[in-house]
Amino acid sequence: MVISSSQLFCLLIISLFVSVAFAEIRFTQIRSDGRPIIPFDEFGFTHRGRLELNVSKISLSIPRNSLDLSSLGFFLCTRASWVHVQQQLETEITCPLNSNAIQRVYAFDSLQSSTNFSTVFNETRADQYTLVFANCLPQLRVSMDVRSAMYNFEGKSNRRDYLSAGRTILPRIFFLFSLIYFSMTALWIHVLYKKRLTVYRIHFFMLAVVILKALNLLCEAEDKSYIKRTGSAHGWDVLFYIFSFLKGITLFSLIVLIGTGWSFLKPYLQDKEKKVLIIVIPLQVIANIAQVVIDENGPYGQDWRTWKQVFLLVDVVCCCAVLFPIVWSIKNLREAARTDGKAAVNLMKLTLFRQYYIVVICYIYFTRVVVYALENITSYRYLWTSVVAAELATLVFYVFTGLKFKPEAHNPYFVVDDEDEEAAAEALKLEDEFEL
Repeated sequence: MVISSSQLFCLLIISLFVSVAFAEIRFTQIRSDGRPIIPFDEFGFTHRGRLELNVSKISLSIPRNSLDLSSLGFFLCTRASWVHVQQQLETEITCPLNSNAIQRVYAFDSLQSSTNFSTVFNETRADQYTLVFANCLPQLRVSMDVRSAMYNFEGKSNRRDYLSAGRTILPRIFFLFSLIYFSMTALWIHVLYKKRLTVYRIHFFMLAVVILKALNLLCEAEDKSYIKRTGSAHGWDVLFYIFSFLKGITLFSLIVLIGTGWSFLKPYLQDKEKKVLIIVIPLQVIANIAQVVIDENGPYGQDWRTWKQVFLLVDVVCCCAVLFPIVWSIKNLREAARTDGKAAVNLMKLTLFRQYYIVVICYIYFTRVVVYALENITSYRYLWTSVVAAELATLVFYVFTGLKFKPEAHNPYFVVDDEDEEAAAEALKLEDEFEL
């Protein structure tokens, strides 16, 4: 066999599990590409699905008359069917296009002398499919321009829905959450005005984070709405990326600033705390660049997996970095409790920061691990549930942060009776071994 079946399996299975979930009208340029498998978009079809495929400017690095062109072509396959194809490659066949487990869309032996073709493939078996190009000829490099459009017909009017089945309700979900965040913005402004004498700079920063989150969700709702109806974002994707970039930077910066106690515990940042911000902000810039490349290029890009790995690595580093200031604040409060004689006050602060530390860890774990697992184990018809889960977790995190760090009238000279002070001192001794 010319092409290793294990190589084919690894190439496609990676793309199936991390490929772009939102289908739209996609224009792709393939230039001198020798990969045996080139995955394009993944899409969840209903029983009334359709694929439109237009390929032009086809160029092969080896003359056609010396090639078996039936070993070149496009096909659709599901994750389950690809496992069966891999088993066949080990014993029965030499090319995925020869498998009875895939749905062949077009093979290049039908080209004859042409350099372009157009085909329409109606999909009646509901499932989640990936459009794949197979090149089973060694040393052959292929160049071509590909226009693909996958959609489902819905309703009696046969409207085209360019969003994958299971994600077609996302515009409404994002719009609903944007309304919630706009309501939270109005409520937070009311709180800041009502308690304006005890408002710190961090509270205005929190307001900016909520506003950016609301605008980000609104743009994402419009982005997905236009894709659903027309197959193109019509510029809303640019606004979405801008607000996503600003939201990401401000959110991570906010977690760092709250963790340091900036403005409400102390009016300055220590050098090590500034270094965390210096690390987190550029990493967020890199993460957002990687996200744009991942979304816009799709899995057919030769560097797509590299950018995916960069995004995951940077995201993990950012999530770990924002925990350090909270740990430092807990350590400082514990040391202060032993020396300044204000055990009750320090115990309250220490408890608050411990709670925040735990909540930040839970938020990071849920949105990075649990949501990813949910997306991969859920049926393609219910992929919207992972989005709802992530947004609900984010909403809970925002509400918790607002409730715990809202403006309050604190009197640093308030009197604490001796019994409360002694009880707090004992509690600090008992919990001195709190592990982070």
